[in-house]
Amino acid sequence: MTQQYAVTDLTSAGSRSGPFDGFARRHQDTFVLLGRLAIGAIFVTSGLHKLLALGGFEASLASKGVPLAAIFAPLGAAVEFFGGLAIVLGVATRASSLLMLAFVIVATAISHRFWEFDGAARTAQQINFDKNLCIAGSFVLLFAAGAGRFSIDGLFGARKGRP
Repeated sequence: MTQQYAVTDLTSAGSRSGPFDGFARRHQDTFVLLGRLAIGAIFVTSGLHKLLALGGFEASLASKGVPLAAIFAPLGAAVEFFGGLAIVLGVATRASSLLMLAFVIVATAISHRFWEFDGAARTAQQINFDKNLCIAGSFVLLFAAGAGRFSIDGLFGARKGRP
């Protein structure tokens, strides 16, 4: 016998969920836009800096034991910059969120291995590891929520008659 599970529609939960739900629903697209701008800006600026100083980024990757750093440096910098730009603009947002989630996981595994450090360096790396965990969570949420109306995705979805 197959069990069926009901999916709760969080947008129609009504006042049962709390005093802020109506406000959040009314302004959901604005909040998603603000979240996209905040998370995407980090990657646009960091990716641009890496693109403008590829030699330094390549050397950094090589020093961390990344093989083929000459190939992965421009690839990583481009993913970071253009993926961040896609998040800011809301272009192919679900796919961009997954790409950026993968980028954050790889970058964290390369650069924030806190367990390899001691003392203050370990604490600093642990903080960056935890920060990246939060950023990864934001990409998971963005994947689930989508870009909202105030996005390229929303613009083209509206033109095709989709909500």
